[in-house]
Amino acid sequence: MSGIVKKIVETVKSVSEIVPMLAKTYDDSDPTGWWASEKLDGVRAIWDSSRLVSRNGHEFHAPEWFTAGLPADVVLDGELWEGRGLFQQTTGKVRTQYEPDWTGVEYVIFDLIADGPFEARLERLKALQLPSHARVLNQVRCSGRRQLGEMLLAITDIGGEGVMLRRPGSLYEHKRSGSLLKIKEFQTEEAVVTGYEKGKGKYEGLVGALLCRFREKIIEIGTGLTDELRGCPPAIGSRITFKFFELTEKGMPRFPVFLAMRDYE
Repeated sequence: MSGIVKKIVETVKSVSEIVPMLAKTYDDSDPTGWWASEKLDGVRAIWDSSRLVSRNGHEFHAPEWFTAGLPADVVLDGELWEGRGLFQQTTGKVRTQYEPDWTGVEYVIFDLIADGPFEARLERLKALQLPSHARVLNQVRCSGRRQLGEMLLAITDIGGEGVMLRRPGSLYEHKRSGSLLKIKEFQTEEAVVTGYEKGKGKYEGLVGALLCRFREKIIEIGTGLTDELRGCPPAIGSRITFKFFELTEKGMPRFPVFLAMRDYE
């Protein structure tokens, strides 16, 4: 195990967390030469060489078969992912503590937490021996705004969330960085549940919508709720993740859609 990896691993195990690199929003700057990849709607997970932990340092209770084949001498950054549009299903699996069933879950790796430019880290990732349920996310060089727009459209048309851009030659930074940008048609935010709207028609006797506090405003979120959640909704005071197309002039989310309860980290 190299000195830098050993130091990172010891730090992770001593404080039970590592600060991952977070993305800023794309500002329409020239993307030529940047590395582009699909933005996955999965659960962020750091492999600290012996276990998987969330971005907040909480350990995922992954089955032994899932972690057995992951390398023991590197620190990896990726997402637990099942497929496009399956975020809620994935969070339900990975937050289970007792006899969890991770069938269908992949560990998709997009970076190596180490020194050196991104290109060198990517080559090291490609050289790793990984189990069948783990893979390195495909990265392509962006030739400009037109290619970026075409890539974004192609991904969102098949149910994907968007595109990630990484600055060529960039280092791994343990903070929100301008070297990592996210582009997506839907924006994702968090809100706090404050109450419920009663359901009508086929939802009679169930929850029709969640009343949530978002940026000091109360909004209704009904789209995206399963029948199970309508019968047993997130508790008042709990935090949820939702997506929306844009904000109105009054700062209200347009077309809010429930994604998940924020209890998997």
